[in-house]
Amino acid sequence: MKKFQSFVISFFTNFNVIFAVYLIVAAFSAYIKYLGGAQCYNNYLLFKYVYLHTIEQKNIFSLYPELYSDCNHYGVFFSIIIAPFYYLPDWLAMILWNVINALIFLFAIHKLPFSITKRSVFAWLCFQEYITAAVSFQFNVALAGLIILSAIYIYERKEAKSALAILIGTFIKIYGIVGLSSFFFVKNKTKFILYFILIGLAFFVLPMIISSPHFGIHSYIDWYNSLIEKNNSNQVLGNRQDFSLMGVIRRISGRADISNIVFIAPGLFVFLLPYIRVSQYKNLAFRLMILSSTLLFLVLFSSSSESPTYIIAVSGVVIWFLMQKKKSKIDIAIMVFVIVFTCFAFSDLFPRSIKEKIFIKYATKAIPCIIVWIRVIFDLLTKDFEKDFNLN
Repeated sequence: MKKFQSFVISFFTNFNVIFAVYLIVAAFSAYIKYLGGAQCYNNYLLFKYVYLHTIEQKNIFSLYPELYSDCNHYGVFFSIIIAPFYYLPDWLAMILWNVINALIFLFAIHKLPFSITKRSVFAWLCFQEYITAAVSFQFNVALAGLIILSAIYIYERKEAKSALAILIGTFIKIYGIVGLSSFFFVKNKTKFILYFILIGLAFFVLPMIISSPHFGIHSYIDWYNSLIEKNNSNQVLGNRQDFSLMGVIRRISGRADISNIVFIAPGLFVFLLPYIRVSQYKNLAFRLMILSSTLLFLVLFSSSSESPTYIIAVSGVVIWFLMQKKKSKIDIAIMVFVIVFTCFAFSDLFPRSIKEKIFIKYATKAIPCIIVWIRVIFDLLTKDFEKDFNLN
């Protein structure tokens, strides 16, 4: 029996096994969607044609119902990223897209300053959310990885790599800018700012090489307008967007007209409050808890948050959970609450009637993460990070 237990533990803490499982799921989920027909991989088609519309200098944020449904909301820089995939057969491109997103996420987990056991637990606890994002071909998987990497590289004093990770996320899906939450921990701020400006300028210009300066500049204006329009359209009761703190309050109150600023202004103040504890900056645990807060804040205060976005928030939850030196019954109960009602909210664990009449109607997927974020802020404001947390 002891040998069997030892085998099970070694199997599930073997990062090579985790690596293989993630990549198999990445490839399998993509291929199954391909077999289902174009209606099953609409998101990928939307991504693919960003490149074609860029080289043809057509508005990449317009509707093209003859090609795909929905609108693109990724920046024009994304045309450079997706370009190689455009020339591949769809089935292969879709598999590679999912695999590359998974690799970025797995590499970020591997870089976390936790023990190998904790990194393995991290990957397994995020696995259900990874599946949710992968079947939708979501860039959120890579974005979660990029945000984590941007912080890790700052801890490692690799300013250029950190700036690169932040700017890739920012120029594709604007959210990547939250990587700057670790800026106060940068040792050589001049070097970081210089790399940030140079890489930012390069990314700004790159799409113009395959289109034109006029089209490139105008696309950034169009991007801004599309994001404003998307934000306004998301504030609707009962849709599959706005799974955020604002969405929960709006849906419970029945008030779709409550402005985001009512939540974001005080939320940003609370988010920034821990930075007054300058004496804690030297502690790696404090910096990691800031990263946890960042990953949660990004999702909880965005009206664009949907179910596949929660790979980002759950990554923040898991960082908080793994850092607890002595996991209390309350900590474990909160983690189980997150797994059941966030990670498995839209799985077959619950009947459709509950998902539609409760989970979607009231955006309950956000509630466990809201509780964790409040706890994270409390820890950041009150705990001694040299004594109270454990990374091993």
